[in-house]
Amino acid sequence: MKNFIKVLKRFLPPYRLDLGMMFFYNLLSALFGAFSFGVMIPVLNIIFGISGDPVTEKVAWEFTTDALTNNFYYYTYLLTQNYGADASLMFVGLVLLVIVLFKVAFAFLGSYHSVSIRNGVVRDMRQIIYSKIVNLPLPYFTDEKKGDIMSRSTGDVSEVENSIMSSIDMFFKNPVIIMVYLVGMIIMSPQLTLFVFILLPIAGFIIGRVGRNLKKSSRSGQDKMGDILSTIEETLSGLRIIKAFNAEDKMNDRFMVESNDYRKIMNSMMRRYVLAHPLSELLGTMVIVIVLWYGGRLILNGTGNLNASAFIAYLAMFYSVINPAKQFSKAAYSIQKGLAAMDRIDQLLDAESTITEKENAKGVGVFQELIEYRDVSFSYNGERNVLKKVSVTIPKGKTVALVGQSGSGKTTFADLLPRFYDVNEGGIFVDGADIRDYKMKDLRNLMGNVNQESILFNDTIFNNIAFGVENATLEEVVAAAKIANAHDFITATEDGYYTNIGDRGGKLSGGQRQRLSIARAVLKNPPIMILDEATSALDTESERLVQDALDKLMQNRTSVVIAHRLSTVKNADLICVFHEGEIVERGKHEELIAKNGTYKKLYDMQLL
Repeated sequence: MKNFIKVLKRFLPPYRLDLGMMFFYNLLSALFGAFSFGVMIPVLNIIFGISGDPVTEKVAWEFTTDALTNNFYYYTYLLTQNYGADASLMFVGLVLLVIVLFKVAFAFLGSYHSVSIRNGVVRDMRQIIYSKIVNLPLPYFTDEKKGDIMSRSTGDVSEVENSIMSSIDMFFKNPVIIMVYLVGMIIMSPQLTLFVFILLPIAGFIIGRVGRNLKKSSRSGQDKMGDILSTIEETLSGLRIIKAFNAEDKMNDRFMVESNDYRKIMNSMMRRYVLAHPLSELLGTMVIVIVLWYGGRLILNGTGNLNASAFIAYLAMFYSVINPAKQFSKAAYSIQKGLAAMDRIDQLLDAESTITEKENAKGVGVFQELIEYRDVSFSYNGERNVLKKVSVTIPKGKTVALVGQSGSGKTTFADLLPRFYDVNEGGIFVDGADIRDYKMKDLRNLMGNVNQESILFNDTIFNNIAFGVENATLEEVVAAAKIANAHDFITATEDGYYTNIGDRGGKLSGGQRQRLSIARAVLKNPPIMILDEATSALDTESERLVQDALDKLMQNRTSVVIAHRLSTVKNADLICVFHEGEIVERGKHEELIAKNGTYKKLYDMQLL
């Protein structure tokens, strides 16, 4: 319960007004509901022909039980005397109809505000989770499954939503109904109501025993759903490979195992969950039978201050207490499921960012002099260093090329500059200041990235090029596309710059996607460019177009270029040859060829 209260405190404060209005309207609905049961008594008296002491005098109208009851019975008596029992019955029925109309109207208004709370809480939760996802550093996602993160953002949020709504009803609606009806029951028969107070906690205790292990089962089911979504995500991403290797049966078998595991977990959990309703129904009926027996004895013995009509109305009111009381058991099950989902969400929200910004971080708007790597060492897992004591100086306006075998540390070297990861030893300095002293956004605003894999979004060409640039105009986007050699193929598409390119740019060729990535970098117009094998996956013609666009992009900019094709970096101001995390050679193309070392071997292999 303590964890549950914490969840309410986290998400409900912005909706205090809606909560207050919901409570107020539910209170009014409960009061009119109690009045409607009180109106049943004269109706039953008329139907059964029960005569009591007639109320022949009217009292002053006041909003009190005695005054309202007295005058109601007075007008009922008056109608009976003047027009007969039929008119009296019609009058009582009309009063009952008006009271019920107010009851359901206020119940609707209470539910109206609960809808605002429900949808607002879901929006807030998803926004918090999404903000956390985009702000978490890249190292976090190397250890997590995408499908599991998606499961926490969707299925787990829905579970918490249902849990919170159950709790809202439990705390702001059901207790109001129960308290108002219990007050009415105490007024009608204190002795019988005391007996009810003894029965209800016993029934609640028995129901509560059933759901003790539900949270554990819910957590297992949600974890397994994360595995299922991960498999689906991997299947969609790798569908071409699955078909190429005839691995459909293998993936089907893998998915079947996970689906069966999920089925077993959910069978166990849902069987316990569906037990709640019949169990509460049985216990509720048992309580009704016991109350009927005990109340009947009071009437027969003349000790309960109840006649038959009042006792029937009392039973109707008591049965109305049973329904919200049973909802406590349902809410308890739902809350357990919600808390299990909240635990999984909190694992994501509480994940610590390994890439943090100092409180007194400095702003930086202009790159002025040089970039320095000073004895930089880095390891992804804390065991084997990917970079070992690497030192490089990159003056402003110069191009530095990184070459070497795959896995030699080139991409890691480049990823450290925008602080996708932080160095373990040494430091990286921009204009003499450690990049960890700069504001993260300011640092990354100095840089543009063009990667081997073109990262595009399911949006228009215009929005993909203008991504990350506020208030970009069509003229600016067109100018960037022309520099990137992309304008001609863009205008040839159906809707030009407003053509949707599909998921990950799937409607375009590899060269076209890459040129859009370059256009995006051109529009950002950063002083520092990071190019990670931007032409390695292209055909000859596309490579020529993309390389021409890259040459234009790198003019008058400081560039870090990762390349496997050495022919593309012949003109670099400095070439660094990486081998097992170290720079084993450095210099210009002609100098490295003359050394007849590692670079010369790589160059000769590519010539062959």
